[in-house]
Amino acid sequence: MLPIVTPEEMRAIDTWAPEPPEVLIERAGAAVARAAVRMLGGTYGRTVAIIAGPGNNGADGRVAARLLSERGVRVQLLDPAGVNGVDRSRIDPSRVDLVIDAAYGTGFHGRWNPPEVGEVPVLAVDVPSGVDALTGEAGGSVLAATRTVTFAALKPGLLVPPGSELVGELELADIGLAVDTAQAHLVQQADVAQWWPRRDVDAHKWQGALRVVAGSPTMTGAAVLASRAAMRAGCGMVKLSVPGQLAANAPIEVVQQLLGRTGWAQDALASLDRFRAVVVGPGLGRDDDTTAQTRRFVIGAPLPAVVDGDALFALAWNADGAAALLRRRTAPTLLTPHDGEYKLLTGSSATPDRFVAARRLAADTGCVVLLKGPATVIADPRGKVLVVTAGDSRLATAGTGDVLAGIIGALLAAGLPVLHAAAAGAWVHGRAARRAPALGLVAGDLAEMIPAVIDSLW
Repeated sequence: MLPIVTPEEMRAIDTWAPEPPEVLIERAGAAVARAAVRMLGGTYGRTVAIIAGPGNNGADGRVAARLLSERGVRVQLLDPAGVNGVDRSRIDPSRVDLVIDAAYGTGFHGRWNPPEVGEVPVLAVDVPSGVDALTGEAGGSVLAATRTVTFAALKPGLLVPPGSELVGELELADIGLAVDTAQAHLVQQADVAQWWPRRDVDAHKWQGALRVVAGSPTMTGAAVLASRAAMRAGCGMVKLSVPGQLAANAPIEVVQQLLGRTGWAQDALASLDRFRAVVVGPGLGRDDDTTAQTRRFVIGAPLPAVVDGDALFALAWNADGAAALLRRRTAPTLLTPHDGEYKLLTGSSATPDRFVAARRLAADTGCVVLLKGPATVIADPRGKVLVVTAGDSRLATAGTGDVLAGIIGALLAAGLPVLHAAAAGAWVHGRAARRAPALGLVAGDLAEMIPAVIDSLW
């Protein structure tokens, strides 16, 4: 996993460093120079314009300027005040091979007007100037980077939009700072490969059995998507109940148990013997009886649970509030809200700092929270955060969240801790989507891609 720290945490890490600032700046500038040479494809006959501001970010740029010059690169060293609005012609795109943005770093919250650089590639130092390193918000114009070199640890604003759309290729440079106190990390393929459960030689179907309570008479699709995804993710047994009917379109491998259309919670709770986890909520519906039965089932189920979709609505839609109910659960729990469901659960919108938003809900409910978005943020009640950026906009289609719930349910049934199950499931979910064409992916396609993604882990 790659560490992620806030700008405030990064300043503290800098302060605790045993080396003086000059040494760290020299290392950072050298990392920038190396990245620049790679982008240039060499140094002979190359020209680089470096916009270097007044702080440490600018100091990094000036070190890079010196090192590039020593290697024969022609360097134009510019002050951001000189290219800010009035004298923007000082960079001639026809005469420059690379622009290095070292104007303003992680502490900058103002606005600036970057120069027009045409098609010239841009290398940003630590963070593209004008991007809030905490939230990813962009103040005014930002010189979109082709590549960003950041130091010691990633910053949240580099991973969430619009910041994530402005960094280009993201490179993490080690400059010798200790970041072992980081409470947030970006999940990598190697992490998922380490966490993903493998079947023992003597495995049998009940070792990873999952109970799914989802769907409704007019909306069985969500239940089917979750069940199919769970089986494709490795479940040995999936038992599905759609209250009020059987799902005619469910995979033939999925066992179904009929529950009553109303008053079904008691029978559902009595059916959990031998199962290792539950998924509840996708497509269940929101009428009064359904929400009451859903709350009863969620509170009473003694198994690890993925609480998704309409189950989140049911928890929020009660006089006591979701947190009071969820704290009555005795087993590990994952909540999977998108922004609208987050507002239902908490009464307010998620803050621009999505790490804080996920941590607050996790602390209030005692559950692990997976806050959906372009960057998936997963927080546990102690404040630990895992971030997954494996997916993209191909997932912005109906039903993909149901698939995610099924994948994570399979991992919980296999015995993974909730935090790792959520992160690994989100990573595989995102990578499955990336195997599809840019347009035209539907949620039903995802389940068929899951086994190949899992197979590629090792």
